[in-house]
Amino acid sequence: MSERSQFSSRLGFLLIAAGCAIGLGNVWRFPYITGQYGGAIFVLLYLLFLLGVGVPLLTVELAIGRSSKRSIAKAFNILETPGTRWHLNKFWLIPGSYILMSFYGLITGWLLYYCYKFVTGGVEQGLTQDVAAANFSELLQNPLTMFVCMSTVTVVCFVIVAMGVERGLEKITKPLMLLLLALLVFMSIRSVMLPGFLEGISYYLKPDWSALEKHGFLEALWAAMGQAFFTLSVGQGSIEIFGTYVNRKHTLVSEAIWIGLLDTFVALLAGFVIFPACFSYGVQPDAGPSLLFVTMNTVFANMVGGDFWGALFFMFMLIAAMSTLIAVYESIIAICMEVFGISRVKSVVYNFVFIMLISLPALFGFNYLSFVHPLGFDTIMDLQDFLISNNILPLGSLFMVLFITAKTGMQWKNYIAEVNLGQGPKMLSSTPVYWYFHLVLPLIIAALLLVGYIKIFG
Repeated sequence: MSERSQFSSRLGFLLIAAGCAIGLGNVWRFPYITGQYGGAIFVLLYLLFLLGVGVPLLTVELAIGRSSKRSIAKAFNILETPGTRWHLNKFWLIPGSYILMSFYGLITGWLLYYCYKFVTGGVEQGLTQDVAAANFSELLQNPLTMFVCMSTVTVVCFVIVAMGVERGLEKITKPLMLLLLALLVFMSIRSVMLPGFLEGISYYLKPDWSALEKHGFLEALWAAMGQAFFTLSVGQGSIEIFGTYVNRKHTLVSEAIWIGLLDTFVALLAGFVIFPACFSYGVQPDAGPSLLFVTMNTVFANMVGGDFWGALFFMFMLIAAMSTLIAVYESIIAICMEVFGISRVKSVVYNFVFIMLISLPALFGFNYLSFVHPLGFDTIMDLQDFLISNNILPLGSLFMVLFITAKTGMQWKNYIAEVNLGQGPKMLSSTPVYWYFHLVLPLIIAALLLVGYIKIFG
């Protein structure tokens, strides 16, 4: 096999790996649950779990990738003890990326639609939340518009991936991520001048013990743990593939910390944009898709210069979503190249067609197939989200943690050697740390998996 491609700079790797982690959950979930569960108290809990759960899981995926220099299609075959069957887990890990891409491109298409509307001045000034909700519902009832938007972002992202690691992923995605960070900082500074800035930030970050008591400390604890886990996109191999492209100049602990910090930076600053705007214009913040496509749409439509600020906001969101698409597409393309021995371009073409086809059920689930409620979920996309968020991601992370500590897997000594290779902070190889990875982390992941099922089906 030819020599593995590598990023030409550490910054390129960090920005692109962070781009995989930075996604819609940073904006439509993190700010809302922070305000809901006690502001700064929740942030502190989240940071503790980020360091204790998120960063260790990042090092696990990166170590598997950097040590094997293969995607999840071949990595376990190389690292496991010969004759064992750890590699069979790839047959449910690989579909996870396809399930995620079967609806994530559709949501990214919605962002493109609203960005275009604000850029062209197509958003009605002074509209109410009810009108904004009706407009979003109208979009969901228009499969042709959604298909055009979805296919547009999919084509753009696949073209970038087709250009390769250095000429495509690094050369194009790195400036996009820098633009994303610049837009976020610019909009956060702008928020300081809004009349509801102090009220919004107070709701967002002021320690609020009453909010914590209202929901219960245990519930806030689970929310912080879940956010720290899911925000980094670990568990399906999207991070693992970037470990195959990184050099050994820096320890993976160092790289994981930087990725976690960049992801948290975006999540925190998103709240500085959202809450002051909502409180300035008397709009109640919400979580989920309605935050972006109803709440924020209403805010910008009632703001002086709203077309400009709305365009910037949805451009920021579009870049964040596309960075995740590009990262997962790269994982999928690398898998197909290794398994089928085909060129990057052929892999891109085949996967483009396939992903567009498997995206149709989610798209039609809001119109032609709106009568379908699989397993009691409201839409087909809700089921797809449940499969990836509440099943494949936690189970994938559980499997990988067990794999690096098992005697028949990668083995603890080999994991430690790979993680600590290079300059930067090292992972302790002591017995307590081993048992934390071998027992405590699996129990935490299993608890998250169980709580997720209880919340949905309990």
